[in-house]
Amino acid sequence: MRMILLCMVSRSLFLSSFKHLITPSSLSCWHHSLSLPHFANAPPVDALHAVAVRNASLQASQSANFLLTLYLKSNNLDSAHKLFDEILLKDTQTWSILISGYARLGSSLMVFTLFRDMLVASIAPNQYTLSSIFKCCSIGNNLWLGKAIHAWMLLNGIDGDVVLHNTMLDFYLKCRDFQYANKLFNLMEERDVVSRNIMIGAYMQTGDVEKSLNLFRNFPYKDVVSWNTVIDGLMQCGYKRYALEQLHYMVDSGIQFSAVTFSIALTLASSLFLLQLGRQLHGRVLKFGINGDGFIRSSLVEMYCKCSRMDKASLILREIPLNFLKSQMSKVSCNEPVAEMVSWSSMVSGCVSNGNYAEGLKLFKIMVRELVTVDIRTITSVISACSSIGILDVGLQIHTYIQKVGHGIDAYVGSSLIDMYSKSGRLVDAIMIFEQINDPSVVLWTSMMFGYALHGKGRQAICLFEEMMNLDITPNEVTFLGVLNACSHKGLLEEGRRYFEMMKDVYCIDPGPEHLTCMVDLYGRAGCLLEAKKFIFEHDISHLSSVWKSLLSSCQLHKNVEMGKWVSEILLQVAPFDTGAFILSSNMCADNRGWDEVARVRSLMHHRGVKKHPGQSWL
Repeated sequence: MRMILLCMVSRSLFLSSFKHLITPSSLSCWHHSLSLPHFANAPPVDALHAVAVRNASLQASQSANFLLTLYLKSNNLDSAHKLFDEILLKDTQTWSILISGYARLGSSLMVFTLFRDMLVASIAPNQYTLSSIFKCCSIGNNLWLGKAIHAWMLLNGIDGDVVLHNTMLDFYLKCRDFQYANKLFNLMEERDVVSRNIMIGAYMQTGDVEKSLNLFRNFPYKDVVSWNTVIDGLMQCGYKRYALEQLHYMVDSGIQFSAVTFSIALTLASSLFLLQLGRQLHGRVLKFGINGDGFIRSSLVEMYCKCSRMDKASLILREIPLNFLKSQMSKVSCNEPVAEMVSWSSMVSGCVSNGNYAEGLKLFKIMVRELVTVDIRTITSVISACSSIGILDVGLQIHTYIQKVGHGIDAYVGSSLIDMYSKSGRLVDAIMIFEQINDPSVVLWTSMMFGYALHGKGRQAICLFEEMMNLDITPNEVTFLGVLNACSHKGLLEEGRRYFEMMKDVYCIDPGPEHLTCMVDLYGRAGCLLEAKKFIFEHDISHLSSVWKSLLSSCQLHKNVEMGKWVSEILLQVAPFDTGAFILSSNMCADNRGWDEVARVRSLMHHRGVKKHPGQSWL
């Protein structure tokens, strides 16, 4: 009890000794000092508020505005709004402080309400007020309201400064109204580097690369954001080599790299599989001492994984303990755990894409065991791993995990599940996944077609393809590969020919080596060996070993010994060190009891140093 009384007396003495200091100027000083570490023991805002009320200094707009700012900086919206209601003489700054505070915390509805009340009270908004309004319009994608406020500004002759115009530019672009943004940019009398950076990103977003580059070249001054915007934009538009060229120009210009620049450059290096460039960037990261940045570390892991240097990626990943991630995931304001999570996801995906399935599954199990949130990209990778090595039990557990944590099954997860169940002989489960997804994309239709083809159900795959086209879903090159594969497995020659012509003439898709090989296989399985041979030379694909392997298999199937010998000779010339080519030739001779020829092929294998890999079975 004595301690409580002492605290109350101490607080009273403090306030009584402090109240003569509460003036508008002193409040300004305290407002500034609250952000400094050595003023950690500054009086709380409510204490300053109480003293201001007692001294009647609250009615001075400067004092009231400072107190209002302090409440908002401490995220005490209720007290801020109560203070706002108590202020009798509210000026433009008072309204703007409250509106910007709510805008900063994302309370768009309250911002719009306050702005309406401000206009009703005949208080003219300033640049800061309008900037806050347009930011809330862009967050809520409220194009209509933003245009209405812009029209009100024009009617009332309110012209903004360059900062307000930049906010308006950003608003129009985030609402995807590129026409209005372009008009506003052309009408701006004053433009700074921020204005131009915004428009560079806008032109890149619409695919107008030439316009974006022209604007960039005519810059009187290019900052690091300008270079980042143009390099990232070129990457997103598919001009990766040109983006690399701009990165070299940036280095030559002497612009200091930011953390964002390193992240973009590492992503570029990984997409082009430029290990040497990636290592040079890694060296610079270490030199500048920013290797602790989560996003840069994530980009490094992905770069090394894409360049098949899993050892380097593992070394970086060791610096990210999962117990740290687990402890930090609850901190909403911290972006580091999100970046570090991407690092682990990239590592899992890298292991799978490099064929190290066991290590990828091991990392995934560690993440689940440590109760760290696993993103959908990682789940897709581990499902692909289960599909590739045929471990259905683990795949079933992952499917259960997806349902347990509440992840939605999107096109890529659904496609991976369909592929896994199809390859594991569970076609019924694959069909169930396909039917569960509302409005399936072309990726899912294609996966289901491959599933039917894999199980020899060519007719069902064709029916699925026809149904997809009836629903006006545009097939892609992979879809046509699936349907041609189905026709080949079932020996549906006429249907295969029709779909091949449709791909070229109707959908303007140039057939790739896989499509052409599939057509050779289709002709061969149907027994049309001469047509298959003619097709190879007509389409100038005689240099591909895959087409000759397919034709040789068909010769073996239909026991055409003479043509088989001829194809075998060509195949061994096209692929002189291909193990599969030797095995096919040897099997062809063995089926026809040509043991001397088998011995010759085996001797040739030994002479060229070609070894047959031993058969494996996960079963």
